[in-house]
Amino acid sequence: QGNKPTCFQRVKIGFTMGFTVGMVTGIVFGGFTAIRYGLRGRELISTVGKSVVSAGGTFGTFMAIGSAIRC
Repeated sequence: QGNKPTCFQRVKIGFTMGFTVGMVTGIVFGGFTAIRYGLRGRELISTVGKSVVSAGGTFGTFMAIGSAIRC
């Protein structure tokens, strides 16, 4: 029988997993794009950081919605 996670906990876990995947994707694609444009130093870090937050938020939101639908 065990302790089953509540629906809210499942949504949180889904968001966290999606955000993590989005962060990795943002680092990879944002980093390659910034380097291709020739950015260095603070500009590189700023651009990759924005990409990481944006991709993480997007993936996290979709995973949270998917988890909520499955509850």
